[in-house]
Amino acid sequence: MRRALLALLGASALLLAALVAVALPASAAPGTLKEAAAAKGRVFGAAAAQSHLGESAYASTLDREFNQLTPENEMKWDTTEPSRNSFGFGAADQLVGHAQAQGMKIRGHTLVWHNQLPGWVGAISSRDDLLSAMRNHIAKEAGHFAGEIAYWDVVNEAFQDGSGARRDSVFQRVIGDGYIEEAFRAARAADPGAKLCYNDYNIDGQNAKSNAVYAMVKDFRARGVPIDCVGLQAHLTLGGVPSDMQANMQRFADLGVDVHITELDIRMSTPADASKLATQANDYKKVVSACLAVPRCTVITVWGITDKYSWIPDVFPGEGAALLFDGNYGKKPAYNASLEALGGTDPGGPGDPGTVTCAYTRTAQWDTGFNGQVTITAGAGAVSSWTAVLTMGSGQQISGLWNGTPSTSGNVVTVKPVSWNANLAPGASASFGFTVNAPGGNQAAPSVTCGSP
Repeated sequence: MRRALLALLGASALLLAALVAVALPASAAPGTLKEAAAAKGRVFGAAAAQSHLGESAYASTLDREFNQLTPENEMKWDTTEPSRNSFGFGAADQLVGHAQAQGMKIRGHTLVWHNQLPGWVGAISSRDDLLSAMRNHIAKEAGHFAGEIAYWDVVNEAFQDGSGARRDSVFQRVIGDGYIEEAFRAARAADPGAKLCYNDYNIDGQNAKSNAVYAMVKDFRARGVPIDCVGLQAHLTLGGVPSDMQANMQRFADLGVDVHITELDIRMSTPADASKLATQANDYKKVVSACLAVPRCTVITVWGITDKYSWIPDVFPGEGAALLFDGNYGKKPAYNASLEALGGTDPGGPGDPGTVTCAYTRTAQWDTGFNGQVTITAGAGAVSSWTAVLTMGSGQQISGLWNGTPSTSGNVVTVKPVSWNANLAPGASASFGFTVNAPGGNQAAPSVTCGSP
């Protein structure tokens, strides 16, 4: 009797489990950047300003999408130590508190940089005096935040473009080549738990500058100088993602350090249009995909949340629209491309009208070419037009295209709708097809991104 009862209970449990399995849907793809990045073992962050946290759209977008925060200016030397040995961390403390409340990692930016220095630092002419001031600044600032910072940009932008020589900063002139090593050793002493990074721009691909940084990191690793990561700022221009970015990241990773994309933005001449936004989306996709291909590339951070507050227009007049969200906090095609590259899917909704996604399929193939089809699908809202951008492989050329209007620049083909397939209702799709001649035998699929005006 007891055995029969146990058997009955066991059968009931199996039946209940089966019913639950049927009733519960498979987990949906991640719907935000931070969720999708976390599923890939990565962190997706943003630079943020304390002065904007009171704007509800700014704070809610930051909190919803990102799981790492970099203070834009609040931790720089002129803010934290405006006069010698007189420190103030109020604005930085507010950002750190906000990040901690949201479960975000925090990037400390930056301890030693030639820019945004108070005048008293540049006036020091004694090596011992400047070395003492630098060590004290690191000890006090990194010490203040010890245990709260995941990564420190210890030294920022110490090399010149072009030659890869050391930048002519007050630290280089007065202390000499050893100042970078001294800074890293001081940072490790002040905050033993943080990862210590060197950070610079125009080192995204292999060139004289990135070679110089590589040589320094290799030397530091060989001699036991504490360095844990290299930050590639990735301030890029439209269509300017280095073709060897992944290989460059991998060679740094092979030295035993992590690689971080720390200040990503991709600027364009303004005003933006659908074609530029689609190209930008493809560029963001390339950067995210390159990081995902390198196991030690663990962090992607964009330099700002919204185009509304981007630094680009002030420094590069006539350029901008560089971030993932427009000035009204709308998701741009670059957002969707980044999310999709991470394996996520935008759930859409009332706040996301007018977005489109695209999918490529191969419909035929032969020795010297192939046919392809791109399907554009509207999101939660209707769209009145769309643009698809195809980046063709080496030796490939589109010889025919139907159900779309193409224009070609180099290996990039921009496709707009014909009159009858421009308007798409929510969830509706339109397709165009094309023939590719590839006499060299390159059958690789084109890279495809799309957007809506």
